[in-house]
Amino acid sequence: MQKGLVRKLDLEKALLEIAPHPTPKAYLEQYTIPPEVAAEILYTATYIYDDVIDKTIIDLGCGTGRLAIGAALLGAKEATGIDSDRVAAKIALINAEKMGVKEKTSWVVADIDAVCGSFDTVLQNPPFGIQKRKADRKFIKKSLQLGHRIYSLHKSGKQNRGFIKRFIEKRGGRVTGIFPMQTTIPKLFEFHTRRKHNVGVDLYQVEGKTCG
Repeated sequence: MQKGLVRKLDLEKALLEIAPHPTPKAYLEQYTIPPEVAAEILYTATYIYDDVIDKTIIDLGCGTGRLAIGAALLGAKEATGIDSDRVAAKIALINAEKMGVKEKTSWVVADIDAVCGSFDTVLQNPPFGIQKRKADRKFIKKSLQLGHRIYSLHKSGKQNRGFIKRFIEKRGGRVTGIFPMQTTIPKLFEFHTRRKHNVGVDLYQVEGKTCG
């Protein structure tokens, strides 16, 4: 699959093979990103903007690794996943080995505040801040410190867009694109009343402070 033009449907099928978290925690908003959403993000970053192939990638709050592993499958130079949940990181390692990209990926158990360095591209699906208010803000702040280009998924809405754009710009970043998408949250926790819930989301493409 690496470095050649890949059909989005084939990418989705590959990402579906990446196992989700077996015991997700509600307070961490551990919803595994659906394969079709992950494929859309990766396809956009890879083939429209050339931000994956031969690039260094970091996935903040990587969960079980769908974005980082997907980037490695598409030809990233190396992909690093960071998650504070040891179980998630362990499964990500197993997933990477299963998908044949163990040598191109690394997994770190840590809070994202502990991460430093410089990466070509940040990929992230942060908490929306529903269970813990402002949970997504630390991800935005850290991504701006680490990445030349950032792809970050957030809950949609005119008010939210205005806030996120201002938040990024005040911290030295620049929003270069907003791509509306739909994601599905399955019934995982007791407080979920529907079998699945469709949520409007926005993928933000951002130039980080390290850019230029």
